[in-house]
Order: sequence, then structure tokens, then C-alpha cells
Amino acid sequence: MELAKGTTMSQREPFEVRWHGRGGQGAVVASRFLSAGAIRQGNYSQSFPEFGVERMGAPIRAFTRIHDAPIYLHCNVDHPDAVVVLDPTLLGLVDVTSGARTGGVILVNTPDDPSQVRKRLEMLESTRLWVIDATRIALDCINRPVANTAMVGALVRVTNCVSIDDVREELRQMFLAKFDIAIVDGNIRALERGYSEVRSE
Repeated sequence: MELAKGTTMSQREPFEVRWHGRGGQGAVVASRFLSAGAIRQGNYSQSFPEFGVERMGAPIRAFTRIHDAPIYLHCNVDHPDAVVVLDPTLLGLVDVTSGARTGGVILVNTPDDPSQVRKRLEMLESTRLWVIDATRIALDCINRPVANTAMVGALVRVTNCVSIDDVREELRQMFLAKFDIAIVDGNIRALERGYSEVRSE
């Protein structure tokens, strides 16, 4: 099975993503439809959450693995190729860069300049930092500060881990089962804006 063209995935190891957010922000849902998009394009994938204190607003983590071969790992992602931070208030509260691979990607939902975020995180220069104001995009597109779909679009752009077309279709199918078409279309717009508006240093 072929991987998306230009992907950062290794032929020997899965591509691994660790999501940081708060309960109710959609990190688990984001992980699921990214994973479903990977399966749609012919890869193998896992998606699962790690819950600590299971309450609205509590810090949570979710994980995604994508590979062109069966995945036999059944553990949390400790050394991610990509880290996605849905809530910038977690910076300084949670060590979001812990275990991140050299040359990997850190993607943060923030209106701040990437250089400001790098200083706050005390990141190594070898780690690529990307930012996007996903909350603003969500408010524009769905009138709610739920940034997960914009963050998935941004992640797909900066890693090419999954085809944006496959993720878009999975989002459509998943959301149509729960929401009306206006909400579905709004989330698709957020996904596409995340893909186009993400920026780096």
C-alpha cells in the first residue's frame, strides 16, 4: 500500500501523532477522522484517547498512528512525529514537546507569531514549528470555538500524512450522521482553511 506522496512516514515505523487538548475541544474526534482518512486511502491506522480526569475542560491526550503495514503497537505515543496542541493555554502547563522526534512537527493553535511560541516552548531548532489561529477559523465557519477540524487541515498540510481529499470525505461522512448539512459544510470550510492558512517561521 502506498503512502501519501511526500509523506514524512518511515517505511519501518508508523507515523505517530500526539494530540493535546481539553475535554470537549474535539481532540479525540480529530484523531478519529484523521485515522479514518488514512484507512480510506489504503493505509493502516489506530486512533485512541488517553483520559485522566474525565471532565469538561480537563487536559487530555489522544493518539494516532498511520502506516503502510499492519500496526502491532498497543501503547501511548511517547515519541511523536507530530504534536498538535488545540489549546494554547496548555503551553507551560503541559510539556507538549516531551519526547518529540528530532526533525518532527509541533503544530499550535494560536494567533501568535511562530517565533514567540518557539521561545515559550524552548524548542530545539531541529523541530519544525507551525501555528494557525484555528479558533478564529472555527468561529468564522461554525460559530463555535471548536478548533479540531481546522487543526486537522493544518496537520495534513504540514506533514502530508494523509490526503486532504480522503480526510474531507471522512469528515463529511462522519458528521452527516450527527449534524445537519450547514454544520457539516462549515466544518469542511474550517478544514480547508486550516490547510491553506497554517504558517511557519
